[in-house]
Amino acid sequence: MLQINTSKVSRWDQHGREHVVHVQRAGVQRTIRCDTCGWRKGAQFLPWLKAEEHLAEAHQATVDPADE
Repeated sequence: MLQINTSKVSRWDQHGREHVVHVQRAGVQRTIRCDTCGWRKGAQFLPWLKAEEHLAEAHQATVDPADE
């Protein structure tokens, strides 16, 4: 039986816009997908870190809502 779980990484840019990357897990494989630009990537290890890196590099979104 294949289980699919999803989570997300949210960050805000300097203009106050929210950017979200979803992390979808199916077995051991994980796929990360950006809602803002449609970027997708397979990531077996550290998908949340790769999601944070994408948000910082592509969208300059570095403000973590959990820190506020």
